[in-house]
Amino acid sequence: MKIRNLVGSALLGVGALAAVNTGLRYEGELEPPLAGEEGTFRWRGMDVAFTEGGDPADPDLVLLHGINAAGSAGEWREVFGDLTADYHVVAPDLPGYGRSDRPPLRYSAALYEDFVHDFLAEFDEPAVVASSLSAAYAAAAADTTGSTDDGVALGGFVGVCPTAVAGPSPPKSWLCELLRSPLLGPTVFNLITSKPSIRYFNADHGYYNPENPAEEWIEYEWHTTHAENARFAPASFISGYLNSDLELATALADLEVPPTIVWGREAEVSPLVDGRELADASGARLVVFDRARLLPHVEHPNRFLETVRESLVAGAAATP
Repeated sequence: MKIRNLVGSALLGVGALAAVNTGLRYEGELEPPLAGEEGTFRWRGMDVAFTEGGDPADPDLVLLHGINAAGSAGEWREVFGDLTADYHVVAPDLPGYGRSDRPPLRYSAALYEDFVHDFLAEFDEPAVVASSLSAAYAAAAADTTGSTDDGVALGGFVGVCPTAVAGPSPPKSWLCELLRSPLLGPTVFNLITSKPSIRYFNADHGYYNPENPAEEWIEYEWHTTHAENARFAPASFISGYLNSDLELATALADLEVPPTIVWGREAEVSPLVDGRELADASGARLVVFDRARLLPHVEHPNRFLETVRESLVAGAAATP
């Protein structure tokens, strides 16, 4: 009888967890986070969503959002519209994020490097503004030889707190498997992406001013992290499998256009000392934003726009 009761209690507990996880799933359609024309890029059987704006006759500018649990093209919400005045701007949701397909793959840095390469190759010498790990993926995709045999010729490069390593190194397979597991995985991920957790990570990592992200944006982050299969790409990120093997300083130094890197002075996850070392090793121009952490483009959009335009003008002048 005791064993039967124990088994019954365990089954009730499992059922309760499953019910809670199901109840927390966001069943609505995720709204576009940017004002522009919505499009789809078909890649390896996935529909990758993107937003574009501006005159297609203007120079192409691709915005690549950073990798985190709640990543999406909405990271560029404060600068997207203004950039369309001078550029044909395209901002994708990376595979596994936002409005793009989220199959339960074992996402890897190699997959994202391939995607970024293939997406950029759709354009003629696009300029790139990329955040965090995506900056490393873009640098890996770039042509560094002047031949364009393997890489994509870029018209400019701006990295926001660029890094090749943003998770544990070496990767933690047990953590990845935990987050991918059918019962505990959703439970743990729902805890990580609860609204209190989102507010904590925004205040501790993302923003210098914790009041900066509006409540509507926190709601959007909650929606995107509670869509079906939302945990699989972040599972690889959190466990370290999205770290790139790229020697970032060398890759930036080898770019055919002069790179600019932007850093928040108060950033702690990727501290400014890392930015100074990267700039010194690569010869990149370093622009430091006071009262900012990992998202200076959100907290100081006007100055960020000036920095991007200055960098892209320099990149255009350097392009043969």
